[in-house]
This record gives sequence, C-alpha cells and structure tokens, in this order.
Amino acid sequence: MRAGRGGAIDCRVQPCRKLIGWLALVLTPLVPVRAADAPVWSTEGYGGERHVFSLGASRGFVVIPPRAGEGPAIPWVWYAPTINGYPNARLHWLFSRLVSHGVALAGLDVGETYANPDARRRFWAFYQECRTRFRLAEKACLLAQSRGGLNHFLFAAEHPAAVRCLAGIYPVMDLRSYPGLAKAAGAYGIPPEELAASLREHNPIDNLRPLAGAGIPLLILHGDGDALVPLAANSAVAAQRYRALGGAVTLVVVRGKGHEEVPEFFESTALLDFLLEQTRKD
Repeated sequence: MRAGRGGAIDCRVQPCRKLIGWLALVLTPLVPVRAADAPVWSTEGYGGERHVFSLGASRGFVVIPPRAGEGPAIPWVWYAPTINGYPNARLHWLFSRLVSHGVALAGLDVGETYANPDARRRFWAFYQECRTRFRLAEKACLLAQSRGGLNHFLFAAEHPAAVRCLAGIYPVMDLRSYPGLAKAAGAYGIPPEELAASLREHNPIDNLRPLAGAGIPLLILHGDGDALVPLAANSAVAAQRYRALGGAVTLVVVRGKGHEEVPEFFESTALLDFLLEQTRKD
C-alpha cells in the first residue's frame, strides 16, 4: 500500500544531495503519493485538495474542499477503515458530494489492529493533528464501514466531545462476531481468554452509554443478508441498546443485501443527507 522512496543517492559523487533530500522531507510534511499502484485514498481528491502525510507509524489523508476559505473551522467526515485500499472507488459518489458542499474528508491507516489500545491512541493523535494542521471543526462526523465500526464507535466512546454524529455502513460492533476473539487477540497482544475477560472494555456494543449521554445521533445502514457481519449480532443489538439508553438512532435495514458494495449502501441519499445535516451544525 505504501509508495517507495526511489533509488539510493550516490553520496560519493554528490555528498550534499542526501542532506538536501532529508531537509526537504522534514520541511515538507504533506507529501502527495503518486505511485501507480497507490490506493485510491492516497490519490483521489474528490474535487478537493488532497494531502497525504505520516503521523508516527501511521499514514493519513485529508481532503480540503475548494470552498473552505479563511472563515470558521471546516466541517469534516472522518472515514474508517483507511486500509487495504479503502476508501475505494465505490465511495466516490458520496465523498465527491460532501466535498462539493464544503465538507472535508479524512482517514488514518492504523493497519489491521481491530481498534486495539494502540490504534485508539493513534486515532486521538490524528484527530488533534487534523484540527491544528487543517483547521477542521472540533466535532467530527464519523463514517464507519465494516470493521471501521470498531475504531469509530470506540473513539466516540472515549472522546464523545469530539464527535458530532456517527454513521455506519454494516459496521462491526462486536469483536466476537468479526474477526472473532482468536484473531483479534493477536492484534491486542493477549491470549483469547484474556481478551474475552476484558471484552467489555473493547466492544462497541458495550460502550454506547458515553455516546448517548453526549447526544450523538446514529444512522446505520445494514443488510439483512449479511453473513460476514450479521445484522442481528451487530447493528440490531446496538440500535436496541442505544434506544434503551435514550440515544437517537436510525437503523435502515437493506432488504436482501449482504456485505456488498452496492448503491443501496454507497449511493444512499439518506446517508448523504444525514451527514450534510450534521456537518451544517458546525
């Protein structure tokens, strides 16, 4: 997924070029990725100005809309997971419309970490970097697709004051459902039985109270034919618990659809309208 740095410099012939190149890297932190095989998120601007940059061990992107101007903070939608080529071309319909309405986009690649504590710390660092470097709004609208639900629901639980709203496209809400505790435990660096014993600390469906207490509205799209991230064990139970906590949630069940990249999820006017309505509150 990461572009190469090019050929080595022959310092015996031109000893200063290595130093100049190093200074350029330090003094130019926003580095466009131009490799032919780069993932869509590192090459697509959706009609805005794309920035790709490193933050510690992670790499992130921010797209600034052309109408950002010099006024108040820019509203933004933060997408997860930014991994393995996601967000991909299927999100162009939604993202290009958000940018055209003055909404910035962002995402951070933390690898296949299933929202372990280290990934959550990196998410918080990215949030702070986005606000200070790009003048983004205090409250982000979170958009979680599939396993991105682990990252974003836990980020919202730990930092509810930083979240305006949360939208999901068949989001993972329970580690037992996906990827399973045996696989997730490897990313957490603990045995599966230890993860099971501490699951309430790491499971989105067990950490909804802070979101409800902060009045964060939820919109979730989920297919009733989803075999990979089943509706009943994820979005349905989350919506039920959120309502019981007094939270506002809209669950749109897409009949006959599974874990698919189809227009019913990715060209949803309900999803677009929800995100635009929430970003306008900034």
